Amino acid sequence: MPLNLKTALVSYGHTKSLIDGELSSDRVEIDHVEVSPITTAFRRMVRTLDYDVSEMALSTYLCARDHGKPITALPIFVLRRFEHGQIVYNVNSGIQGPEDLAGRKVGVRGYTVTPGVWVRGILSTAYGVDLDQVTWVLSGNEHVAEYVAPSNVVPAPQGADLGAMLLSGEIDAAIGPGPVDSEDIQPLIPNAFDTGAEFYRETGIYPISHHVVVKDEVLKANPWLPEELFQLFRSAKDQYLDALASNGPQNSQDESLARMQQVIGRDPLLYGVAPNRKSLESFVRFNVEQGVISRAVGLEELFVGVGLDLV
Repeated sequence: MPLNLKTALVSYGHTKSLIDGELSSDRVEIDHVEVSPITTAFRRMVRTLDYDVSEMALSTYLCARDHGKPITALPIFVLRRFEHGQIVYNVNSGIQGPEDLAGRKVGVRGYTVTPGVWVRGILSTAYGVDLDQVTWVLSGNEHVAEYVAPSNVVPAPQGADLGAMLLSGEIDAAIGPGPVDSEDIQPLIPNAFDTGAEFYRETGIYPISHHVVVKDEVLKANPWLPEELFQLFRSAKDQYLDALASNGPQNSQDESLARMQQVIGRDPLLYGVAPNRKSLESFVRFNVEQGVISRAVGLEELFVGVGLDLV
């Protein structure tokens, strides 16, 4: 009888066959739980371990592990993108470029959210921004309840909306505020996709957004599970990529991935630790530098199956 796994995932093109049961295993049964938005599942997983297997943002996982949460990641990276386009600003703020952010207020949904960590890392690495000289204004709270942010991180007023704050001038810029219908709000980094692609070519850093985590008690009881799940997810992805190559993009998600193929290659999802070592190690460093986690951790501490040739 297959192991039944209560699982929270987004139905991407490369995970849909697992969720729908089109691709199955005689050892594992995916018991899919619909969670929307998927960020709700992150919070439930790190606070109350609601699922056996869950999609999770990478910095949420790092922060959760730093606080001793009993979950472990698999090197299955289900969502990734260039992050340069995530930060926008009010053109009336007097800001001309990233170098003008010192002394400014920048909104973000949570200090530990993954797009925020990536954008801050890019601002620091590529533009020399001193992150300590920026006031980070939060419109929400952190997934990991125990986390305590640095002193230059402050809460927005109760119920505040980042887009409205940006329009009113209460904040000068924001990371991931959602759509704001005003010509006054513009990308801080022009030509963000092309700039992100160039950053990747120069540094080897290709941002990872979401991956897959498993409860430690499930892993302990089923030591064969990491490799089984890895092979299932990889098979689902390979089927999707083959269909995309044969049929072309069928929706906006396909189109985004096809555009990324032009930069990364046929497989822009790149599961496994080995092809992602530079990106992962850079992201761990960003989290330490920004005070999201207390110490640098090796990838062998973060991912189960690192020694199983899961590349």
